[in-house]
This record gives sequence, C-alpha cells and structure tokens, in this order.
Amino acid sequence: MLQDFQSRQFLKFIFAGGFAALVNFSSRFLYSLYFSYGSSIILAYLTGMVTAFLLTKAFVFEKSAHSTWKEFYFFTLVNLLAITQTYIISIGLAKYIFIKIHFDFYPEAVAHAIGVIFPVFTSFIGHKYISFSKTAR
Repeated sequence: MLQDFQSRQFLKFIFAGGFAALVNFSSRFLYSLYFSYGSSIILAYLTGMVTAFLLTKAFVFEKSAHSTWKEFYFFTLVNLLAITQTYIISIGLAKYIFIKIHFDFYPEAVAHAIGVIFPVFTSFIGHKYISFSKTAR
C-alpha cells in the first residue's frame, strides 16, 4: 500500500484533489454569505466533490469495471467518510479547540483548511480500490 502513495497516479490524484479542495475551500466563503458555517462546509464539500469526481475520472484513474453512475455511487460512499472527517475536524477545531487555546487568526478558515486536507490518503485508497476499481462489485 505504501507504493500507492509513491506513484504517478497518487501525484495526479493530489493535483486533481488539490484543485477540488480549492473549489471546496473558496466556495465555503460564498456559501457563508447565505448559510451557517456548518451548512456552508457541507455545501462547499459537495461542490468540491463533484469537481473531484469529474477530474479524477478524466485524469487520474483508468477505465474501471463500473458504469459512470456506479463509479459516482461508490465515489459518494467513499466521500461520506471524508465529509465526516472534514466536518468533525473543522467544527471541532473552530468551535472547541481554537476557542479553548484562544486561537483567533481566522479560526473558521484555518479549521476548514485543515479539515479539507485531512482525508487525502483515505480517499485515494477508497477511490482506487472501490470507486474506480478494475474489479466489478
């Protein structure tokens, strides 16, 4: 499994995911104009997830054994774990940890950035071996 993280495919995943994370992170500011911080994190994550699916399918993984709809279904399942990680980390840092340690340098933005970065490794493995698997499920 370590070799998975040393591959060209992982590097392409990082670039595609990095762009999707930028979409996720930046769209949260727009959503925050209309929705609560927590709701904005979810909406931004969904926006980033659709971006990530399109880029990952097009540039990272070769043709899988699944139809596009099944790929998106599995992609969504893998991302349910990632969105849970992102939400818990973002809220936990911004609403509890940062307040407790008196961290006040854009606490919501910093917390969200950390929350977005965290699930990179679990998502890559999930997408490689589930979403875009060469073996039909």
